[in-house]
Amino acid sequence: MNLVGNWSYPTAMRFGAGRISEIADACAAAGISKPLLVTDKGLADLPITQSTLDLLEAAGLGRAMFSDVDPNPNEKNVEAGLAAYREGGFDGVIAFGGGSGLDLGKTLAFMAGQTRPLWDFEDIGDWWTRADPAGIHPIVAVPTTAGTGSEVGRAGVITNSVTHEKKIIFHPKMLPAVVICDPELTMGMPKFITAGTGLDAFAHCVEAFCSPHYHPMSQGMALEGMRLVKDYLPRAYADGSDLEARAHMMSAAAMGATAFQKGLGAIHALSHPIGAHHHTHHGTTNAVCMPAVLQFNRPAAEGVLTQAAAYLGIDGGFDGFAAYVDTLNDSLGIPKTLTELGVKDPDIDVLVRDALNDPSTGGNPVEMTKENTRALFEACL
Repeated sequence: MNLVGNWSYPTAMRFGAGRISEIADACAAAGISKPLLVTDKGLADLPITQSTLDLLEAAGLGRAMFSDVDPNPNEKNVEAGLAAYREGGFDGVIAFGGGSGLDLGKTLAFMAGQTRPLWDFEDIGDWWTRADPAGIHPIVAVPTTAGTGSEVGRAGVITNSVTHEKKIIFHPKMLPAVVICDPELTMGMPKFITAGTGLDAFAHCVEAFCSPHYHPMSQGMALEGMRLVKDYLPRAYADGSDLEARAHMMSAAAMGATAFQKGLGAIHALSHPIGAHHHTHHGTTNAVCMPAVLQFNRPAAEGVLTQAAAYLGIDGGFDGFAAYVDTLNDSLGIPKTLTELGVKDPDIDVLVRDALNDPSTGGNPVEMTKENTRALFEACL
């Protein structure tokens, strides 16, 4: 099977093993002559990052990196990154890594020429129109995990370190100009990251498919994204060097993030405040919450998930789909409860408040209230 291609989303995607070698050309295509590579602390010294910097240096593009990025990036990381970016006189960002590096890199490029504070651009109403489009610098995105799909997204998730709320910073021009999806970069992921990020992609697809909003193209991508996860995540988890499985998981991640233009739902509405307050891994938190949310949404989602089960070759309709999710989680070592995940002494009132304020609630097929959201958190704990 030929797993190499060039696609347009409208972002330009270069997909295939070894395509990180095109990083200098990707910068040129994006209009970047002096890039700052933005990644997280864990990736900064790894061979995949250093070899990418080697390629940039050999092409005369310098060797600049910013890696003061927390697992759940916050406004302090943004401020530090902006200081480094402006001091260095950079004209574009290479957002490199998993969701944290990609989100922070995109946010730095967005904020590079803005004069208003970060929180003025939260994804509320038309707040994005407050931004000066001319002040948004170009982005090349290079994912090194297969989960968030942030490489094809128009937003960055940034945690407010004061309120412990995850905020979505949005602007259409935050969409990267060029994306390099090279599955070889994901082959070094440890099993628990492979599982958590892969199930993040699955959650995106499931929630988009169940969202009541109208977007038939997203519906098709969500369904096929679920199939790719079902067929290839167990293989990638069992053998991290399975390049075919890694490639298909990168496709599933991009498809899930594209599909959730249709909406997310209660999985993410719960996961965002849990991650912000308890610093859990986002994709793994989604996976822990998914079984309870499926049952919560059954009155409105039973029909569409019965359709999904049929497409995926799962017997038993909705019940079969729910049982498959339980089995998949178990096979990937996912904790059964948030308590097992490390959530200790949660303030449920605060979690409920933040969940109901999260924009993901608007895509849930069952209306979320204080009462049923509290019960949902308790079921996950």
